[in-house]
Amino acid sequence: MIEVRPFASLGAADHGWLDAHHHFSFADYHDPARTNWGRLRVWNDDTIGPRAGFPPHPHRDMEIITYVRTGAITHKDSLGNEGRTGAGDVQVMSAGTGIVHSEFNLEDEATTLFQIWILPDERGESPGWGARPFPRGDRAGHFVTLASGIAGDGDALPIRADARVLGATVKAGDSVTYPTEPGRHLYLVSARGRILVDDVEAQPRDGVAITGLDSITVTAIEDAELVLVDAA
Repeated sequence: MIEVRPFASLGAADHGWLDAHHHFSFADYHDPARTNWGRLRVWNDDTIGPRAGFPPHPHRDMEIITYVRTGAITHKDSLGNEGRTGAGDVQVMSAGTGIVHSEFNLEDEATTLFQIWILPDERGESPGWGARPFPRGDRAGHFVTLASGIAGDGDALPIRADARVLGATVKAGDSVTYPTEPGRHLYLVSARGRILVDDVEAQPRDGVAITGLDSITVTAIEDAELVLVDAA
């Protein structure tokens, strides 16, 4: 099954400083058909205005991955962690037993990002945070694992879930293939560029929900930047 969820069909909320689009039910947006995809619970497509952001607020028992598309985000939390994550790079926060954090765009331009929440395998773990660069050139023409709780994905940022987040950049006319299993839940978004998932076309920022397959092949109609979640 390959189901395209057009960007125009997503939940949306414009707060002025924040223009948010929700692939799954979130805040005031509720769609009973889009509450989760396997262990994937949230995929928000956010544009944060210059010198604006999310003030301190709490989370618990959630794996929260932030993929920065343009600009940068600056993180602070109750554990004393602080860091700036720039375009193409990734940060992971394991909320565990509880953490309070803020996320601000301290730049003079808008920041765009994907915020991805995955349900953890176990509740009540210790909270934590981490970030690292993932140069886009290093994932040209193939998927690179950015964050993972699956054994063997040692170079990725760790999460506490049977899931992985991957990224790839693909030139127009080229293809990448990802092996999977029929029981897995894949969710793919092209941050930029039109794509074909097998023979199904998707526009930039559309969601593509996939399950029941042994593999997928993604072909770039235009130069594309792909983000993929593979979850139980």
